[in-house]
Amino acid sequence: MKNLKITVNGVVYDVQVEEADGSVQTTAAAAPKAAPAPAPKAAPKATGGEPVKAPMPGTILDVPVKAGQSVKSGDVLVVLEAMKMENEIKAGRDATVASVEVSKGESVDTGAVLVTLN
Repeated sequence: MKNLKITVNGVVYDVQVEEADGSVQTTAAAAPKAAPAPAPKAAPKATGGEPVKAPMPGTILDVPVKAGQSVKSGDVLVVLEAMKMENEIKAGRDATVASVEVSKGESVDTGAVLVTLN
């Protein structure tokens, strides 16, 4: 009999496999064990400043700003696609972009830091 660990959709199962008469039978453990938590994403590169966070989960379609760039209130910082809609994440005040934390095509969760403003 062999003991194996199998992960399905992030859930770890302990499985015992027994070979009998040339066929393989499996028995799953009664309760699945939780998979280890994924490593947290790195903290923003810039220290200080005001983080601009994702208001909802989605995919980054465009990042028209770069670190060091001056922006005015209302300028688009990031275009975020969520539920098949393009959402423009805009600067709330005149500032300088301290850092850009995301790139085009990246998936983000609610609250993820997109850019940091000084």
